[in-house]
Amino acid sequence: MTNQTTPLQGGIAGEYFVAGELARRGIIASLTLRNTKGVDVLASSADGLSSASIQVKTCHGTNRRWVLNVKAETFVGDRLFYVFVALNDNAAPPTYHIVPSRIVADTLREQHALWLAALGKNGRVHVDNPMRNFHDASGEYLDRWDLLGFDEVAAGVTVRSPRQVSTVAAGSRSRTSPAPRPSQ
Repeated sequence: MTNQTTPLQGGIAGEYFVAGELARRGIIASLTLRNTKGVDVLASSADGLSSASIQVKTCHGTNRRWVLNVKAETFVGDRLFYVFVALNDNAAPPTYHIVPSRIVADTLREQHALWLAALGKNGRVHVDNPMRNFHDASGEYLDRWDLLGFDEVAAGVTVRSPRQVSTVAAGSRSRTSPAPRPSQ
């Protein structure tokens, strides 16, 4: 029996992964109710002086391509961010792409205009539709938690990405790793 997740389950998992990653970084994170329009996670600094609204989009595979709606072209705010989660077919830890909403909106508009201008299969003209795709092909926004504007150092938290943890576990400990506990 395979444990395939549905798109709904994947989306919920993505929201929890984002909240967990924020908490790991010393940022207070709260999932919103399912019917909250456009915001999946509310994040705040421990002192309450800085906050961010987060829309989470999740893909199951490794292609790092996320489907959005035309509404994302106008859904922008100074403290509104998208966190695009790739579940990597459950073969590796999730990866996160953190992108300000303004950049998402502009990118979607530009990419959709290019798609409309290009010819489709057999030279056919593309028909406009509300579907949009976001793709961070270059990885420019991979693990860019700093864009949220929270000062992790002030929270006294040393954070490693899952990739860094794997490297440390595989061999050479970094200087910031705690010394092993003596056995009792």
